[in-house]
Amino acid sequence: MDKSGALEYINQMFPTEASLPGVEPLIQKIQSEISRVDAGILTAVRQQSNSGTKAKEDLAAATSAVQELMHKIREIKTKAEQSETVVQEICRDIKKLDFAKKHITTTITALHRLTMLVSAVEQLQVMASKRQYKEAAAQLEAVNQLCSHFEAYRDVPKINELREKFKNIKQILKSHVFSDFSSLGTGKETEEANLLQQLSDACLVVDALEPSVREELVKNFCSRELTSYRQIFEGAELAKLDKAERRYAWIKRRLRTNDEIWKIFPSSWHVAYLLCIQFCKLTRTQLEDILDNLKEKPDVGTLLLALQRTIEFEDELAEKFSGGTWNREAGNDVEDVNKGESNNQAVIDIRKKYEKKLASHQGSGSEEKDGHKDLSVPGAGFNFRGIISSCFEPHLIGYVELEEKTLMETLEKLVQDETWDTEEGSQTNILSSSMQVFLIIRRSLKRCSALTKNQTLFNLFKVFQRILRTYATKLFARLPKGGVGIVAAATGTDGQIKTSDRDERVICYIVNTAEYCHKTSGELAENVAKIIDSQYADKVDMSDVQGEFSTVITRALLTLVQGLETKFDAEMAAMTRVPWGTLESVGDQSEYVNSINLILNSSIPVLGSLLTPIYFQFFLDKLAASLGPRFYLNIYKCKHISETGAQQMLLDTQAVKTILLDIPSLGRTTTSASSYSKFVSREMSKAEALLKVILSPVDSVSDTYRALLPEGTPSEFQRILELKGLKKADQQSILDDFNKNRSGVTQPSVVVQSVVPAAPTSPAVVAAAAAAAGNAISTMGIASREDVLTRAAALGRGAATTGFKRFIALTEAAKDRKDGPFRKLFSP
Repeated sequence: MDKSGALEYINQMFPTEASLPGVEPLIQKIQSEISRVDAGILTAVRQQSNSGTKAKEDLAAATSAVQELMHKIREIKTKAEQSETVVQEICRDIKKLDFAKKHITTTITALHRLTMLVSAVEQLQVMASKRQYKEAAAQLEAVNQLCSHFEAYRDVPKINELREKFKNIKQILKSHVFSDFSSLGTGKETEEANLLQQLSDACLVVDALEPSVREELVKNFCSRELTSYRQIFEGAELAKLDKAERRYAWIKRRLRTNDEIWKIFPSSWHVAYLLCIQFCKLTRTQLEDILDNLKEKPDVGTLLLALQRTIEFEDELAEKFSGGTWNREAGNDVEDVNKGESNNQAVIDIRKKYEKKLASHQGSGSEEKDGHKDLSVPGAGFNFRGIISSCFEPHLIGYVELEEKTLMETLEKLVQDETWDTEEGSQTNILSSSMQVFLIIRRSLKRCSALTKNQTLFNLFKVFQRILRTYATKLFARLPKGGVGIVAAATGTDGQIKTSDRDERVICYIVNTAEYCHKTSGELAENVAKIIDSQYADKVDMSDVQGEFSTVITRALLTLVQGLETKFDAEMAAMTRVPWGTLESVGDQSEYVNSINLILNSSIPVLGSLLTPIYFQFFLDKLAASLGPRFYLNIYKCKHISETGAQQMLLDTQAVKTILLDIPSLGRTTTSASSYSKFVSREMSKAEALLKVILSPVDSVSDTYRALLPEGTPSEFQRILELKGLKKADQQSILDDFNKNRSGVTQPSVVVQSVVPAAPTSPAVVAAAAAAAGNAISTMGIASREDVLTRAAALGRGAATTGFKRFIALTEAAKDRKDGPFRKLFSP
């Protein structure tokens, strides 16, 4: 306890004087406790001293024990070394005897094998001289095994002598075998009964010799077999393209005739397989020479017939040597070419035949001209498909030209026979000629893919591109054209397109047909890319052709819009002929509005039923983008518009706007209806704003114009003053005031887009224009912008009524009121 704690403790123990007698007993108790603690400390110190002494004694004992253990280990190591020395002395003589025994055993074995080798070589020499092939084959195996044991004794003269003698014997056997096999195929095998058995035994000898001997023997045999083939088909008589199938008939007869004789060859030799490989390579070389040496282009019918027979032969070989069975009936009859038949008929017959076999040819991959892989095993590395037929590839240009000519002629006939109408009950609304075009293209693709999948197929794909471009041109040419010539230019109809109801239907069919062609041409490219050789797959592209059809679609829809615009010409002219300056009252909508409604009601439902929703929406956007600005500009073409006339025209504008907003429902579509409605409302609001400016009083016309048409130009404002019927002198003062208020402010002129819909105005731009107009008005100390807009809104609501009595009641009520926005319209 600290001092403060001790004082507190004492004060607690002795709070009063009466408690002081208890001090002495407390002191005695504390002293007794101190004595007890001191005794405990002394005992602990004594015990600690005794523990340290004992620890030193234990450490000394452990050190002594370790030293004694190390001494014993050294004694054991010394005894082990002495024991090892004794054992080595004991075993020294035993090792010498063991090595001696091993060397004697090796020597005896070597001498025994040497004796066997000498005897075997002598026996083999006798067998070789007597042509005992069966025994010699077994002996060869034994000698080969014995020779392998003496590989380490090449420096021994006797061994070298035996090896050289064995080598000479093998050479003798080889020469004997080759000599005997030279008589095979000469007819001796039928005269000498034992010749085939002797040659069969000789094959055992060949297997026992080096593999190169077997390869050389088979190669020589194949070359000898093909010698007669060279002599026959290199002559002037059969060295022709139209005799190609006789070549394949020859090898099939040869295989069939010698089937029994060639059984002397072991099946592992695959003699027939290797013979067919040599035959294919030789045939390819000869056909290449024939094709290269032709003075004129080969006849397409003959070329295709030879190619077809070649492909059929390659398929038979591939089936035979890939585990299938040999078609023995394939070579029984050889079809001869009917020379009296016309080339066109021959081509048709060929096409019909290989169309049926298209499925079996789809698996044909890229050709390998050389069989450098493991040719001893059928199907291991050699592909018969294409080994011969690929030589026709550079010469198939005539075939591609014939296909293009046929396709073009068929296309012309299809377009000439086109009724430009859909068949009854058809749900596609596309022209039948488009489906026929792709049908003939698919047939052409099947014909070509049955023959080749390389450069020729790619060239034919380019033909398909030209065919489809031509068809797109035909569709484009069928679209109605505008008036041309001096008369059209003089009458102002140059460029206008007049379309009848049938023309509109035809245009819709063309749009749908172009869309069908756009989609199907892409699918065609995908199909060609799947079957064509991989090196051409990346080049197969129909994007340019699809672009052509997209252009046709766009142009057709614009033609549809232009044709409808032309129908509105009479109504727009009728609008300008209405005496707007002398109208005495406001009635129902004008007659030209009814005519516009009638035109749309007759055309839109048909177009909506024929066009797809996306293209119908595109058409509506273009139509609204054309009709809205055109109606706006047509107001400027009127001569004079009185206040009553402006009210009537404002009512007509509302009616036209309603008609345009109802177009999607006429076409039975709701796709993007909200965006279309906003677009129409924005375009027609310009015409409404213009009429509200015309309706505004003279003293506030400039303020209203700046507020409602912030992008208007001075020339347009002057035209508005002319429409209001102001005199030149009155116009000048208003124009001066207008230009003065516009000083320092640059306002862009109105740009009317007649084809492409205008982009929605940004809210920031609208706010900025409104702020600029408001600032200009307040600076001049005239009516506020809100007042101007209020007057314009009142004029618009008054004109929007469909009844004349409602309009009169509105104006009378406004006159009777002493204040309010309507009263401001009639303030002096």
